[in-house]
Amino acid sequence: MTFYFEIGRTDGVAEKNADLSCEIRKIFEHHHGRYGVRRVHRELLNQGYTVNHKRVQRLMHCMELRGKRPREKYHSYQGKVGKIAPNIIDRDFETTAPLQKWTTDVTQFSFPFGKCYLSPILDMHTNEIVSYDLSPSPNLTQIKRMLHRAFRKFPHTEGLIMHFDQGWQYQHAQYQHELKAHGIIQSMSRKGNCYDNCIMETFFGRLKNEMYYGCEKEYPSFTSFSKAIKNYIHGH
Repeated sequence: MTFYFEIGRTDGVAEKNADLSCEIRKIFEHHHGRYGVRRVHRELLNQGYTVNHKRVQRLMHCMELRGKRPREKYHSYQGKVGKIAPNIIDRDFETTAPLQKWTTDVTQFSFPFGKCYLSPILDMHTNEIVSYDLSPSPNLTQIKRMLHRAFRKFPHTEGLIMHFDQGWQYQHAQYQHELKAHGIIQSMSRKGNCYDNCIMETFFGRLKNEMYYGCEKEYPSFTSFSKAIKNYIHGH
């Protein structure tokens, strides 16, 4: 099936398909090719269209419009299986209020000027970023800055669960001490299992699709990318 066949059908939907295809292309190009079927479909619904996602998928396939997909992931695991904490969350991301379950991770960005690393904390109830730190290198100082910003914003965290993977930062004694000092219960993912922290993985994937992949040249310096990250996080 070709695009011209799809929009040129003679069963009374030719005009609808042509108009819809035009709007799909506008949405796709407006978002710099970052939106896949699901996000294009959601935008159409927001604009008042009544359309099945399978139809959107079919038309995007015919027009060869494909959203950008996630690429490399930064791995802070360094060959030691951690026994710091049990997997308390165990993929149970349900909450009834904020400040019950937080999660954290680190992701990497590569630019002509070098690499930088984003370390955020996300509240599983609101899906909002509690605090974050962007750094040219993934080190313990970055993690400490992120934690201190979170604790200044929320000084009472007793009983809250913090979930993280088996990265070396989270196995460090200083990190564990900071959490214990604030009454936080630690939960650690199983080794190499991205589904244990899929909430943060989803955030990273959406962020990179919307303001990083294909846009690397728009950020000529660490400062320019830092401003973009700040606007993205505080604008969501």
